[in-house]
Amino acid sequence: MTKNRRLHPAWLVAAVAFVALVGAAGFRATPSVLLHPLHEEFGWPLATISAAVSVNLLLYGLTAPFAAALMDRFGIRRVVSVALLLVAAGSGLTVFMSASWQLLLCWGVLVGLGTGSMALAFVATITGRWFVRRRGLVTGVLTAGGAAGQLVFLPLIAILVRDHGWRTAALVVAGAALAVVPLVVWLLREHPADLGLPAYGATEVVAAPPATGGAATRALGALAAAARTRPFWLLAGGFAICGATTNGLVGTHFVPAAHDHGMAETTAAGLLALVGLFDIVGTIASGWLTDRVDSRLLLGMYYALRGASLLVLPSLFSGTAEPSMLVFIIFYGLDWVATVPPTVALCREYFGGAGAVVFGWVFAAHQLGAAVAATGAGLVRDRLGDYAMAWYVAGALSIGAAGLSLLLRRRPGRPVPEAVLAAATAPKAWRFQG
Repeated sequence: MTKNRRLHPAWLVAAVAFVALVGAAGFRATPSVLLHPLHEEFGWPLATISAAVSVNLLLYGLTAPFAAALMDRFGIRRVVSVALLLVAAGSGLTVFMSASWQLLLCWGVLVGLGTGSMALAFVATITGRWFVRRRGLVTGVLTAGGAAGQLVFLPLIAILVRDHGWRTAALVVAGAALAVVPLVVWLLREHPADLGLPAYGATEVVAAPPATGGAATRALGALAAAARTRPFWLLAGGFAICGATTNGLVGTHFVPAAHDHGMAETTAAGLLALVGLFDIVGTIASGWLTDRVDSRLLLGMYYALRGASLLVLPSLFSGTAEPSMLVFIIFYGLDWVATVPPTVALCREYFGGAGAVVFGWVFAAHQLGAAVAATGAGLVRDRLGDYAMAWYVAGALSIGAAGLSLLLRRRPGRPVPEAVLAAATAPKAWRFQG
């Protein structure tokens, strides 16, 4: 690094990525606020609307590993720009819908593909390319971008829905996604080697790998090889429960559950936004801890504490935001996606250079869990008349995820990236040895 370059460009890239993640988070903040307005206007059952959320969450996860491979093939800037355009199109077109299949197409498919292309595999790609030092911390900060988006948009969307209708809220989200595109095109860089620099914290310039075809095949090859390892299934299982107990359940159903107990939707949305505020603190702190503490212990602690908080949540709902509910919001918010930095670190530890693509598949499991929980909780509400059973099941599952995390073992020697990395770079090398 030259003496007159005081700020490494990695920090500018991280800042642009953060803004892009905030923009994409806008639509992901809206489902819980729109459930009742859509139900009241169109008469669709909550389970039907929740199914659209499930499609969104599922594609959000399944797109991630392919997006990570596409970023290697076509570049981060192109993939992220197209993703933001998909989010804007999906959100904007919802104002014209009149049938539930259109909700599935716009809210589920288009926005799911767009946000999935900027999911946590995007975070893993940025930190893997641009940072050697401070990787855990930067992962925490970028992950908190989603929470910041929720914090910024959720109260605004709730007010817009109340005062101007849900269509206005959808158009605001579309506009926010579009506004980020010029910033991405202008400032988001691909590799530090393009600027003749080493990654932040590195001492040598590492040439960017040549772009190769077969992004989908490479992503599937990495999955085929990683799926033969025990750590992959333990990480994927725990992260599936993570998705079920955050985006799928709380992110989608907290507002309608609070509304069932007489709380105003704007108040409930404000509480969910506070979850996002404390999640920023918790996720950044988790990134800092990931640089210093065994990630397995961190995951076990995070999941166990989350489980305990969800088990007591049904007793805390009331018509107003009581102090006990505020305590839950703070406690749960600190733990919302604090699991991400240690999970990314463990994928890198076990799978080396293929860690970003493999994490994309682990994140796909996260969203599969979220999709199941989003639909399942809607069915519980329709059949039983309340959400209590959904909260209890989620709490028990979280404690189970703590056990899965503690079953992960340190590898005494080198990690196991060879076969997985080969699968990610040479599609025919799918056989895992060892």
